[in-house]
Amino acid sequence: MTRIDPGLSMPHTRIAAGSADFKRINRAMVFGGFSTFALLYCVQPLMPLLSHDFALTPAQSSLALSVATGALAVSLLASSVVSEKYGRKPLMAASMFAGGVLTLLAAFARDFGQLLVLRFLLGLLLGGMPALAMAYLSEEIDGPSLGHSMGLYIGGSAFGGMAGRVLASVISDFWDWRVAVGAMGVAGLYAAFEFNRSLPASRNWHAGQGGWRALVNGTARHMGDAGLPWLFSLSFLLMGCFVSLYNYIGYRLLAPPFALRQSAVGALSVLYLLGIFSSVWAGKLADRLGRRNVLWLVMLAMFAGLLLTLLPSMPAIVVGVGLFTFGFFASHSVASSWVGRRARAPQALASALYLFFYYLGSSVVGWLAGVVWAHGGWSGVVALLGVILGAALLVALRLRGLAPLPANVAGSAASQV
Repeated sequence: MTRIDPGLSMPHTRIAAGSADFKRINRAMVFGGFSTFALLYCVQPLMPLLSHDFALTPAQSSLALSVATGALAVSLLASSVVSEKYGRKPLMAASMFAGGVLTLLAAFARDFGQLLVLRFLLGLLLGGMPALAMAYLSEEIDGPSLGHSMGLYIGGSAFGGMAGRVLASVISDFWDWRVAVGAMGVAGLYAAFEFNRSLPASRNWHAGQGGWRALVNGTARHMGDAGLPWLFSLSFLLMGCFVSLYNYIGYRLLAPPFALRQSAVGALSVLYLLGIFSSVWAGKLADRLGRRNVLWLVMLAMFAGLLLTLLPSMPAIVVGVGLFTFGFFASHSVASSWVGRRARAPQALASALYLFFYYLGSSVVGWLAGVVWAHGGWSGVVALLGVILGAALLVALRLRGLAPLPANVAGSAASQV
């Protein structure tokens, strides 16, 4: 498969599996996915330590994550426009280097306000990586090899989110949170170096596509669809619940009667590995049974896991968090793929909007759950998340009755979802 740049007479052949460039791209994307989400989420298990050092409430401490994900949500949309002028690779590499530098500087923050400014800038500048990675892959990799590359990038992202939490917890247990954050910053700079060294320059990108007007018009088109706004709202609700559970479960487990060590609480993030499995499993199940028939079922698993965390038993809590994690990644897999199957041009913008609401939910609900924790403890958080999950379940049931797009509009595949 080829693509011809305007003004050029020779087409650029897309990169196929097995080639040297294919291996270089995959190596770079693993570093990119790992670094982005390790830097973004490494502060999540450190929230109780930030509360102690800066005399903060849990809701205030959660802002260290919320301001970053909120800024990232905005940056996702802006980066797609900026890259049309400056290119994919330069913006992704600059985002990663900036993320490493800002994380390293955060280790030396003199007060919490300074830390928040650095985390806000991190989210704002780091958004160039997740916003453009999939666009780069879609442009440079040939169709039969694209799934492999996408899978490696997503796998690196999930592993990075897990590893960032676990490593930060372990390091902070032996030293303190500043050493943990500084170590993640150094790792981010190394990942940025390897990413820039490994990733081939774009061959199928050319300047001048899209722009702010296309962003506005495309957004209006997608928001006018009968199904996409419901899927966007679902991403807000589900991610808000997921981040909130991991934000505040640490406060519960560090306190009596559990009184766990910081590293033991961080080890809960290993349950992310269940999500890597469940996202693939749910995707295959949805292909066989239909997304409308699978989505609400896997969301029930989240609800069941949430209720298990109320029990005063550590094994029950671990099982509950695991079931909740399994259900979240399965739900996210089904919902995000539904966006891709339903969206008409510009399809990339539909995915960006889904991610915009996804990270916005992380920011808003993640903070709100901290306010509830201060007044109602863990049972209050579970009640809030239960209400939000109930609303998400109603959205999923609403989507069951969604009329599929005509085959002549979205293709025969979309007509089946």
